Amino acid sequence: MDIQELSDRAEIADAIIRYTRAIDTREWDLLDTVFAPGARVDYTESGGAATEHPAVKAWLSENLPAFSQRYLHTLGQLSYEFAACGEEAEVAAYFHNPMVIADGSGGERVVEVGGIYHHAFVRTAEGWRSRRLREQVVWTRGF
Repeated sequence: MDIQELSDRAEIADAIIRYTRAIDTREWDLLDTVFAPGARVDYTESGGAATEHPAVKAWLSENLPAFSQRYLHTLGQLSYEFAACGEEAEVAAYFHNPMVIADGSGGERVVEVGGIYHHAFVRTAEGWRSRRLREQVVWTRGF
């Protein structure tokens, strides 16, 4: 692994962290620094939409308030597969996402999702951007 690949890995990891922080803090415009224009985002495994960026920002802002606006991502290991040209990378990032929802009796309960974010990144003039994200749900608890 050379210095360029180390730098690319760090920049891609930063983009994935920006993605989770944008969701957790509801800073939807931060997603513009993660996704390439027209990027495809697929949340269907968790019951969500499959749409293009920037429409995903509107979908998230309309649907995530059901979780009391309290959720917190934790990221685990990341794996990278760079194309021979060095301009594209397939990246998998493990995640754990607990969220607070109403329990239907005036209280709250925690639900959790564990899975893998599958990104297809491409190098752009603005840096590495995801052109595709698929959320793979591996397990859930509390739903």
